[in-house]
This record gives sequence, C-alpha cells and structure tokens, in this order.
Amino acid sequence: MIRLGIIEDDDEIRCMLDRYLGNQPGISVLLSEPSIESFFEHWGEAVFLDIVLSDIGLPGESGIKGIPRIKRRAPKCAVMMLTVYDDASRIFQALCNGATGYLLKQTPLPQIKEAVTSLYEGGAPMSPGIARKVVEYFNPKNASQLSDNLTPRESQIVLAIEEGLTNKEVAIRMDISLETVKYHIKNIYEKLQVSSRHALISRKYR
Repeated sequence: MIRLGIIEDDDEIRCMLDRYLGNQPGISVLLSEPSIESFFEHWGEAVFLDIVLSDIGLPGESGIKGIPRIKRRAPKCAVMMLTVYDDASRIFQALCNGATGYLLKQTPLPQIKEAVTSLYEGGAPMSPGIARKVVEYFNPKNASQLSDNLTPRESQIVLAIEEGLTNKEVAIRMDISLETVKYHIKNIYEKLQVSSRHALISRKYR
C-alpha cells in the first residue's frame, strides 16, 4: 500500500486528488493539507508516508522550501511536485532540494496515479516538457553549440544566464559556490568578448 500525502492550496484540486487517488487500489491518502505549515502541524508521529505530492506556489512556505523539511522528517519519503510552473529555475530548484518527480497540473488524473506508482517503484516521473528541459540542459551537444572555446561548465552557466538566473541561482542549480560562479563568468566574458550580462544575453539573438 502506497501511503500518500498531498499539499495543495486550491481546495477543489486538493479534494479531487484526495478523492481520486484515495479510491485507487494500492494507494491510501493519509494526509491532505493546504500548506506546508498545516501539513506538518497535522503530520502525527504515527503517520508514515511513502510519497508527498506537493504544489510549489503555496501560502506561507513554498513547496520547494518544504522539500528539505519533509526529507528531514522522513528521509525515505519521496516528494513529487504537481504545479503550474514549468520554468527551468523552479524545476532545478525543486530537483536540487530533493524532489524526485515533477508533474504539471494539466496532467490527467490517471497519469498522476501512474506517476505515483512509478515513483514508489523507484522511478523519477516527469511531465514530457519538464523531462525535455532537463535533458537539454545536461546534453553536452547542446551546451557545446554555444562556443568551442567554452568548457562544458562555462557553457552550462551561459545557458543558465540566458534563462535569467541570478549568480546565486546558478550556484544553487550547479551545486557550486557563488565565488566559483563569478570566476567562471569572468572567464566567459573574456572568451566571448563581452563585458556584461546584457551583452551576453543579446549575443544569443544576433
């Protein structure tokens, strides 16, 4: 039996997920709350969860910030995001914070159920558009197209800057220090003969 928790602030969506998933064979919804704070308030010591399905845009603490809290409380509990956000920044923030799956809210209910089962069995389910962004980011071929002069790491940083990420967000995504990001950016500017982020981004559209 998959023991499931749901965090979703939209009452209609939360009730729909609770009702649909709770009626599926092999799934039991043990906790369903509208916020991270409420979820932890009602997460009793006797409640053991296998998976938490969480929104990102929540009142109070965000779903992304809630991931590490859930993992500290229950290290073996997997977290899957169910959200309207499909931008690379939030995707990678969620994954870097410990999410194992990422679905968009337009995902049909039967597919959400399949994703929950897949996650329980060791998979890492993602909506097709999300998976494509992850693959494109880590595909060396795409990164190398930027410039033969850049290292793979520098190419990844350029892609991140073009997405609009700040230095701090780049550091979080790549799990490196802020100073290391600044060092790479200095080298990138020299190699591409630009002197600012604006010039670097403008270069993409030439």
